Amino acid sequence: MTEAQKEHILKTCNAGCKNTLMETLEIVYTDVGDDFLIAKMPVNSRVHQPDGVLHGGAMVALAESVGSVAAYIFVDHTKFMIRGLEISANHVKSVREGFVYGKAMPVHKGRTTQLWQIKITNEEDELISIIKLTTIALPKK
Repeated sequence: MTEAQKEHILKTCNAGCKNTLMETLEIVYTDVGDDFLIAKMPVNSRVHQPDGVLHGGAMVALAESVGSVAAYIFVDHTKFMIRGLEISANHVKSVREGFVYGKAMPVHKGRTTQLWQIKITNEEDELISIIKLTTIALPKK
C-alpha cells in the first residue's frame, strides 16, 4: 500500500466519523496497512466509569468502530455493507488518562463473515483489552 493510498483511506475513514459515536468519543483513525487498521481514543472523564477509569463499554465502542471500518476497507464496499454480528471483550488492565489505541487485524476473512481481533493498548503499548468481533458482509440493494 502506498503512502498516498494510506492517506486517502485514513482521510475517508475520519471524514465518515462526523456526527457519529466515533466523533463523540473523539476516535481518530491513525494508520492502515495491508492487514490492519489502527485508531486512537482519548481517555478522560467523558469515557470514565464513576471510579475514574476507562469504561469497558467505551473500549468496546472503539473496538467495534475500528474492526467494522477495517472490515469495510477490506471488502468491495461498492457491493457490500458491513454489520457486526457478535463482539466479546476481555479487559485486563485499567487506564485513567492519555490515549488508548485499537488495532484491528483479521483472523478470518471469508466471503460473508469475517473474524477480527482488536487489541486495545495504552501509550506504553501495554495490553488493556483484547476483543473479538465477528462481522457480516451483506449485499447492498
